[in-house]
Amino acid sequence: MNQHRRTLLRALGAAGVGGLLGCDKPAPTRPSGSVEGRSAAPEPPPETTRIRIGKVASACLSPQYLAAELLRTEGFANIEYVADEEIARGGVPASHALGEGRIDVFTNFAAPLAVAIDSGYPIVLLAGVHAGCFELVATKRIRRITDLKGKTVAVLGLGSAPHIFFASIATYVGLDPNRDINWSFKPVADSKEALIDERIDAMLAFPPDAQELRAKGVGNVLLNSAKDRPWSQYFCCLISANRDFVQRNPVAARRAVRAILKASELCAADPDRAAKAYIGQGLATNELYVGQAMREVPFGTWRDYNPEDTLRFYALRLREAGMVKKSPQQLITDGTDWRILEQLKKELKT
Repeated sequence: MNQHRRTLLRALGAAGVGGLLGCDKPAPTRPSGSVEGRSAAPEPPPETTRIRIGKVASACLSPQYLAAELLRTEGFANIEYVADEEIARGGVPASHALGEGRIDVFTNFAAPLAVAIDSGYPIVLLAGVHAGCFELVATKRIRRITDLKGKTVAVLGLGSAPHIFFASIATYVGLDPNRDINWSFKPVADSKEALIDERIDAMLAFPPDAQELRAKGVGNVLLNSAKDRPWSQYFCCLISANRDFVQRNPVAARRAVRAILKASELCAADPDRAAKAYIGQGLATNELYVGQAMREVPFGTWRDYNPEDTLRFYALRLREAGMVKKSPQQLITDGTDWRILEQLKKELKT
């Protein structure tokens, strides 16, 4: 058990599970102009009791699924997990749906979010959730990432999280993802079979697919973003929201972010519960691989990294690849608002 998980379990033992689940009353927000020592007004209820969250099959997004019970304690009576064909692809397509208002809040992947903001989608990034989840898995004849020059890499599709994350990895090691890589667009299940049969050379695997490939002894892990620098030093997943939703419902947005961040801590402290929440969404059936993923993804680390640095890091890589045009600072200006995060860091002190 790592030090972070031991710390969370001690916190659970001291405060009780109810506190982490949000069964206690939310911490009050001090009103503007209040004086230290006066009674602060309680936090107002959310402006809307309905919230729609994007649903994507990746176990690293489990905090948003486990958050359902916390969202109810935050005042949301109608909690919908939405997965049409575009949303289910994750990455840039899901951000497009978010910008159109088909969903309100979504935990999405950092690299595709940079592309989505550059594309002008009306979304806003509110907080980081955790670092590290994806793994680059190659056949055993591939020993280094640079060996993939001229080779075939399978991803879900253009604009998908695997496509854009791998493009950022390629530029980081000096490859041109537009010229040096032969892309194969396949469903994840087909990519895994193709990798086993060595009909492709590599794929970017997300949990629990990465855990399944390792358990079956398939290929070599060239990069594990939970362990290998610099990837392990940046958020993999961030909370994004429809900009109009946040502007119209600032209290609801704050409460939703708080629920997801609390759920991330609960994923770290109680991975079995997190696995049940994920499987309960109908996103996976193999409890062994999902459970392993819950123990390996560094949940509960939302305080430990800088989401702005994350966006800057991926924006620089993707600008080299020609996948974003704006400067990192312009993306930060156009597509982020960290005020809720800063408030919650003070409120949810460990």
